[in-house]
Amino acid sequence: MGFVVVSDHGKEEAMNIVVAMKQVPDLKMIRIRDRRPLLEDVPFMMGEIDRSALEAGAELREALKGKLIVLSAGTEPLEDTVKEALAAGADEAILILDEALRDGESALVAQVLAAALARMPDVGIILFGEGSADNYSGQVMARVAEILSWPQVGYAREIRIEGGVAQITRSLEDCEELLEVPLPVAVSVVAEIRQPKTPSVTGILRAGRKPKTLWTLADLNIGLNGGAPVRTISRLAPVSSRLGQVIGSVDELVEIVKAKRGPS
Repeated sequence: MGFVVVSDHGKEEAMNIVVAMKQVPDLKMIRIRDRRPLLEDVPFMMGEIDRSALEAGAELREALKGKLIVLSAGTEPLEDTVKEALAAGADEAILILDEALRDGESALVAQVLAAALARMPDVGIILFGEGSADNYSGQVMARVAEILSWPQVGYAREIRIEGGVAQITRSLEDCEELLEVPLPVAVSVVAEIRQPKTPSVTGILRAGRKPKTLWTLADLNIGLNGGAPVRTISRLAPVSSRLGQVIGSVDELVEIVKAKRGPS
């Protein structure tokens, strides 16, 4: 498990921590028909890695003395999903709700989140999950950082902040890399950074009373005249086929498996 450490040395003022939340379908409830996913009546939820990011953000908040803010963009059902984040410890939520964001792709969502961040005061760090359960493109964090000209660090498993500098350990395939970057910074975290906690009954009851700000694309002065730069043509499950052969005994099954494997 990773960890988050903040030193008070050199810290002059409180900084807010933002966690980007994506609403994703419950993968266990999705059925496939004709290679296409059926999303009707499938419940939506907060992404698992986003939960880890939220837990890491809660530790940063305790040390930085700022607020833990959940930021998300989408359509009206987000208002139900964000209750999970508020129950899990976030202080407030900022949601950009617009029908134009239904099935919004990475470039559009990044533009919206960046515009919202530019309006939010005293943001020291924004945390993203390294990828989402639905398409796992992992593009939004990098796009947001590029738009805002912020430094960016991906696959973070440890975060240490001292003054206005973040020391971040990132997990690579064959090693770990330690980086030092100034704040504000955009960071994507791996699930191992923190183990999400189950919200308490008190947290669930308090969630409905926490502040929630709703913006539209018009509030952020964002127009979509050019349309989305990326268009999803289709989502198809892999082709699967069955042999359809009746097997009369275990010995027969073993012989079939050996034949399929070929000579060892």
